[in-house]
Amino acid sequence: MSIGSGYDQSLTTLSPDGRVFQVEYACKAVDNAGTAVGLCCKDGVVLGLEKLLISKMLVKGTNRAIHHVAKHIGMATAGLKADGRALANEAQGEASEYLDMYGSPIPAKLMAERFAGYVHTYTLYYYARAYGCATLMAVVDEDGPALWAIEADGECFKYYGYAVGKAKQQAKTMISALDLETLTCREAVVEIAKIINTCHDELKDKQFELEMSWICEETGNVHKYVPAELIAEATAAAKAAMDSDSEDDA
Repeated sequence: MSIGSGYDQSLTTLSPDGRVFQVEYACKAVDNAGTAVGLCCKDGVVLGLEKLLISKMLVKGTNRAIHHVAKHIGMATAGLKADGRALANEAQGEASEYLDMYGSPIPAKLMAERFAGYVHTYTLYYYARAYGCATLMAVVDEDGPALWAIEADGECFKYYGYAVGKAKQQAKTMISALDLETLTCREAVVEIAKIINTCHDELKDKQFELEMSWICEETGNVHKYVPAELIAEATAAAKAAMDSDSEDDA
């Protein structure tokens, strides 16, 4: 029997100790998903994630978990893929409406807070279901590059570097060792490749595709997917560094 039995049938039901089990289940869906990492560097923001492959027959690039929101905004989602796609559509609509109404791109802080408010709304009503998805949002606006994280419960924070998903604790430990004030986006691509490959458990986890995007000076501050050849180079460099570290430890 579930520990939340009797108190997990609705989003509006609190357990005796003040827990909302339906929201906790949504957060658990994120914790069971592939790891997603975001790094805010001196010249932009890089997003990367471990997209677990559900089939060997899957066409590469299918069902992306990194989405374009606007020219100056990109987002990576960890959790239920369909929920992530629905949230991306909502974010695109929010950014488009602001641009149409005010004639300028939506600021990063406003976009993150509005998006977080939308996510939180789906934790308030008994007839709704919380989104089983966490989001990393990369933005470059008048204030420069920024990385925002929106959790499945609607929490919203700005970070220099952050990770969500199955191996988030290990990834956060690796992120904390980086000097993000001097790191460039090209260097961050390699670091994210190293983090994702290090956190991936080849014995327990399915094969994965490394998906990455960036928004930086090199892209003209426009959100774009990192070229496949650069991802391949970064992966090779990351694995070489991992092998070197293993030899040093031995």
